[in-house]
Amino acid sequence: MRYLHAMVRVFDLEKSLDFYVNKLGLIEIRRSDYEKGRFTLIFLATAPHEPMIELTYNWDQPAPYSIGRNFGHLAFEVDNIYTYCERLQQLGVTILRPPRDGRMAFVRSPDDISIEILQRGQALEPQEPWILMENSGEW
Repeated sequence: MRYLHAMVRVFDLEKSLDFYVNKLGLIEIRRSDYEKGRFTLIFLATAPHEPMIELTYNWDQPAPYSIGRNFGHLAFEVDNIYTYCERLQQLGVTILRPPRDGRMAFVRSPDDISIEILQRGQALEPQEPWILMENSGEW
């Protein structure tokens, strides 16, 4: 497993970039706009190939986020998402967002911190029992 990033939701993108880039000194690694979902993801780090902070800017957010809602998740990359999620289930962890797409799953820590599990490289072919598994709770 490899640590990837922590996600923070931001209300004012320009103020946030000023803080993280101009004040803290992080550099922008990559940026993606998602028109259909109406959000932007900006990944920042101290240097290329270092763990990142993902700033998530939801275009239509009407007000600043409440405390706790602004921090999104920790992300880890695994060699086989199906094997990893099966192991988590055997250890009593509820898979809140199953890896139906062979790419992404979510669980929560005992303190309700959302943890994103991502498949290393290309998504795996969708397979049972994950394909039909419903989401559970919030992730």
